[in-house]
Parts: sequence; C-alpha cells; structure tokens
Amino acid sequence: MSSNLTNTSLQATSDVAFDFVRTLAAELSRGNVDLPSFPEIAVRVRRVLSDPKSSVEQVVRVVGSEPALAARLLRIANSASLNRSGRPVTDLRAAVNRIGYNMVRSASISFSMAQIRKGNKLAGLEHHLDDLWQSSTSVAAFAYVLARNCTKINPDEAMLTGMLHGIGKVYVLTRAIDHPELFVSEATIAQIVGQWHASIGKAILENWNFPEAITQAVGEQEDLNRTVEGPADLGDVVAVAILMAGYVSDIPGLEIALNGLGAATRLGLDEAKTQTVMLDSAVEVSALSQALGS
Repeated sequence: MSSNLTNTSLQATSDVAFDFVRTLAAELSRGNVDLPSFPEIAVRVRRVLSDPKSSVEQVVRVVGSEPALAARLLRIANSASLNRSGRPVTDLRAAVNRIGYNMVRSASISFSMAQIRKGNKLAGLEHHLDDLWQSSTSVAAFAYVLARNCTKINPDEAMLTGMLHGIGKVYVLTRAIDHPELFVSEATIAQIVGQWHASIGKAILENWNFPEAITQAVGEQEDLNRTVEGPADLGDVVAVAILMAGYVSDIPGLEIALNGLGAATRLGLDEAKTQTVMLDSAVEVSALSQALGS
C-alpha cells in the first residue's frame, strides 16, 4: 500500500512538472516573460536609467523615494571598494556620481530581491530566495573583481550582469509557487530551474531593453564550452564568477573546475593567477557582497 501511494505521488509530481515545463516553454516562445512581482521601485529605477535624457537629479529623485534603497547606495559609495580616497559622501547625489548608474541598477536589483524574499506572496520559498540572493550578490562581486583585474570590460557592467544572472530563477520560482506539488521533491524544482532559468533570464532582460552583451551573457552563462574569438568577453567573466562564488572556500576545487576552460584561458587564469585573484580580492569581494546585500 505504502509503495503504491509513493508511486502515485511521484507520478502526480511528474505530470505537474511536465505541464509546468510546457507552460514555461509556451511563455518563452511567445516572449511573454516578465516579473510583475518585482517591486515598483525597481521598475522606476530601470525606467529612469534607460532614458538617455534623464538627469542625475531625476535619478536621485527616484532612488531617494525609497529610503532603504537610498541608504544602501550611500553604504556602497562609502564601502572600501569604492571609497579609495577615504572621503565619505553623505548626500545621495554624490553617492550616485561616485558609484555610477550600473551600480545603481545592481543595488536596486539586490534591494528588490530582498523585498521579494520578505513578501507574503512567496511564503514557502524563503530558503530558495535566500540562496539566490546571496549567490547573486557574490557572483556580482566576483564579476566586478574579474573584469577589473583580468579584462578591459567595464567592472560596473560586469557587476550588474552578475547581479542579474539569476533573474530567470526568480521567474521560475514565482510561477511555480502556484504548483506546490513541484516542491515535494527538491530535485524536481532544481532540475526545472536549472534547465530553464538562463533562457528565461535572457528573455526578461530583452524585454527590459538591457544591452545585448548583458542579455547574451546571462543566456549563455552555463555554456562553459562556448567559442569566443578574441579576448575575454562579459560571458566569460560571468561564467567564471559563478564558479568562483561556488568554490569560494575551495581554491583547489576551483582550479580543477577551471582547468581547460576556454573562459579561464581567455581571462589569463592559470593556477597562480587564480590563487592571486581569489586571495587578493577576498576582502574586496566580501565588502562588495556586504554592501550589495546589506
């Protein structure tokens, strides 16, 4: 009897998973992917920063309307990584000027993910969203350090891409909350998220009119065998940043994971350089992660 009940439960989960994946595929093919659950402040920040005519004053007005986000921007501007002069800033306009628009975008995404975690609509997903939030801030910080130390890519753009790399996971999880059967098995929801989040994340960012380099890097983040002509690109930075965040306390394991990887070669990450980047940037990565995630 117990065995029959278990098999029935597994079959039901499998049927729900199949229907859910079919729905995701249909939404993706129609381009019908967006995040209506994202807080309004993130939408407003994205809108004002996407308008080339927006002034610093307009940006400050928007972010200043959310005191918690404004406070986070001030903390980032005064963090060890960005306040190399040692002179603290105390007003929002100076903070925005110091950190730049891409950092403002990254902070607003991080802030919004934190708000989603606390929302009642997604009760039951707390540990999934906690893991994603922590991972996103860590990947963003490593992407920033990698871009600055190993490439000519704008570090702020790399940080923003790292912060956004898991946006497709948010979409899948927020859609899955209406199907509790999917969470009976952690392996089931993990498999669905793993298979779909990159392509969905790319589609979301395309809908949000993000630059092609960012959308492509998010879409190809798990293609570790991609071929690239020329120097390392944003996709290389994000892919390696994801690995670094996953092996943050296991440098030997990271070296094995990077061995023979095209992205690592293009970034110049031999064994010695990998150790140097990980050890020398530890304080900076910690500071950036805390500033973004605080």
